[in-house]
Amino acid sequence: MEEFNRSPHHTLGVEWEVACVDPESGDLVRSPEECFGIDGVVPELLTNTLELVTGVHTSSPDAVRDLQEKLEHVRPIVEKHGKKLWASGTHPTAHWQDQELSHKSHYSEIIERTQFWGMQMLIWGLHVHVGIRHEDRVWPIINALMAHYPQLLTLACSSPGWDGMDTGYASTRTMLYQQLPTAGMPYQFQSWEEWSNFQIDQQRSGVVSHIGYMHFDIRPSGKWGTIEVRIADSPTNFTELRAIVAFTHMMVVYFDRMLDDGPLPILQPWHVSENKWRAARYGLDAEIIIDRDTNEAWVRDELALWVERLTPLAREFGCEEDLRQVLTVIEQGAYERQRALYKAGGWMDAIRDSYL
Repeated sequence: MEEFNRSPHHTLGVEWEVACVDPESGDLVRSPEECFGIDGVVPELLTNTLELVTGVHTSSPDAVRDLQEKLEHVRPIVEKHGKKLWASGTHPTAHWQDQELSHKSHYSEIIERTQFWGMQMLIWGLHVHVGIRHEDRVWPIINALMAHYPQLLTLACSSPGWDGMDTGYASTRTMLYQQLPTAGMPYQFQSWEEWSNFQIDQQRSGVVSHIGYMHFDIRPSGKWGTIEVRIADSPTNFTELRAIVAFTHMMVVYFDRMLDDGPLPILQPWHVSENKWRAARYGLDAEIIIDRDTNEAWVRDELALWVERLTPLAREFGCEEDLRQVLTVIEQGAYERQRALYKAGGWMDAIRDSYL
């Protein structure tokens, strides 16, 4: 059973998955091994991918600065090898059959179990950890966040392309990732005890050998005492990165404080599922379900309202300017820009646009 190492403050940590590409062809290529000698740069499922991992921070400007510094350390190494750093939720032209798996046993185990669907995980995301002071608060907050899934996802959709085509989805990554048997929406657990019993059941039945293999869209991270929000596609630039990190951080803090005054809002599981699909399909043009009475609203309007609602918190945490980047992103999401570049000149233009 996973213990929860309580965080007395709303600390912040971020994991950003990026990849290496050939600047001439745009094809994915193996990451230079020396990159992994840099503190906070770790391998991922595929050898083309580097994960940039921050230290523990208190606000998004510090966390983003940490990622920027790591990127600046990695970039010269990558470019020395004639490669470029690149980020997006999916690569629009790469084929999963051509990719090389990392040799970590953790990943080999996933592929051995999941086979076809696991091998198709040619996807990149952003994970945001926020410290929570007690385990009894974790699942009420996660359930409230899941009720606002479209706000968290549509801000971060960057994967319309897959296998050379425009899929018609703003986030193809979202639809691909949920094919893993331990991924997708978490169950609406009502308590930490219920979550603990679930972990025991999963391990006893052989579904997972380690609770970290549960790849829920949002999950507790007991080791760090955080809620880990794993909804976002990998941002393609620092404007998007700032917006996603600040917005996610402030949403968790908002619901944690709201919990002091009573129960948090939740949606019926079928509404959460429908909202997730609408957000992945239509992105910022999605009309979403906003309450248990099935009232609907446009997600762009909801995001603007949330920026206004979260601004006092953002001032307190010193991230108001980062939060306001949400308004910049919703004018044109990454997937909209990628799709327009594809229609105008092909996927190579969209790939170049996501060089870091």
